[in-house]
Amino acid sequence: MARVLSIATDLMLASRVEAGLTAAGHTVVTAASLEGASLDGVDAIVADLDVADAEALARAGLPVLAYYSHVDVETKARADAAGLAKVVPRSRMSRELPALVAELLAG
Repeated sequence: MARVLSIATDLMLASRVEAGLTAAGHTVVTAASLEGASLDGVDAIVADLDVADAEALARAGLPVLAYYSHVDVETKARADAAGLAKVVPRSRMSRELPALVAELLAG
């Protein structure tokens, strides 16, 4: 399976991401920011757009699943404009995380 970097500062959300991805067979590395994370051996990134910059994520050169608050349409628009592979509301990410990451990794 894949090595996934999870970028989030909300501990409850970060733990759900880690648990969901671990249950799906992935190895999860967590970080509070992209700047503080090592990308060595990372296959994909799952990032909270409340704490991660969409343009910086796009420059990382890895497939990114980014999530945002469903009411924050400006953040969604910036992430789409940056070219991130998947940008979904936080609620969808919570419900469909393993499937979304499988799609992300499949290309």
